[in-house]
Amino acid sequence: MSEPLKGKATICVVNYKTLDFTRLCLRSIRKFTKYPYETIVVDNNSQDESLEYLKALRWIRLIERSSKEDPSGGYSHAAALDVGLEHCDTEFFISMHSDTFVCRAGWLSELISCFDGNGNNVLRATSNERRATTITCVGSGKIELAPKWRTMLKKATDFRTFKRKLLREPDPVGKFRYYNRTICCVYRTDILRKEGLSFLTDRDKGLTSGKKLYFELVDRCYKTVELSPTIMGRYIIHLAHATQAVNPQEFTLRKRTIKKYNRLVDKIMSSEIVKSILEDNSLDR
Repeated sequence: MSEPLKGKATICVVNYKTLDFTRLCLRSIRKFTKYPYETIVVDNNSQDESLEYLKALRWIRLIERSSKEDPSGGYSHAAALDVGLEHCDTEFFISMHSDTFVCRAGWLSELISCFDGNGNNVLRATSNERRATTITCVGSGKIELAPKWRTMLKKATDFRTFKRKLLREPDPVGKFRYYNRTICCVYRTDILRKEGLSFLTDRDKGLTSGKKLYFELVDRCYKTVELSPTIMGRYIIHLAHATQAVNPQEFTLRKRTIKKYNRLVDKIMSSEIVKSILEDNSLDR
């Protein structure tokens, strides 16, 4: 495969029966992105109106895959990201969930600027030293849309993590280990290919989409940039569990999670920025 095209990014969105959110996601990308980019949307066998909407868009590259034999929704999502990466021919690859919306102009340029000064001109460095100066991934952990006091309270009452640290118990499955999430994460395409990395999950170890990939980058001494949720929250809005919530016949969520989700949806969808995007049909053309 030829070298990735420098100075350009591929944004990969995975769709599965989330018409309203996918429309908002794509329109927000179109509205706020100035950095040279293309958009790949991988549809996971939706066979519904969201797929019909995607087929009508001329500015995206739509890839349809059958996920009938996939063991889980999380696996399907990871497999779809791998398909997008396989078709990526640009310097940067951005994973983005369909329930993630861009909310700031110049967002991609600012995220990619984090890759500057990566030290690739250190010619005499060892292999590990070169890796340690090469930024390969820019992203963040969970983006909390709850008030700060509630987030702090949640952390303060996380007795399970406190007990683990107090007793110095090992964390073999990486459950508590930090990782940049695929809700919106920028990767160097050439590094992912060089290392043969995949977004696929390791279900036996409880690893979710992109988690194993991130661990492998870090464990192989590559440098990553971890933005705080506050900083990433300047660029994007993420409605967690949207796919599950709008498809209750296929996924199960706790009642508490559904109530929280519905409150967030009402708040976000009624905001002025979201209403302006949804009212601008020209963003589809």
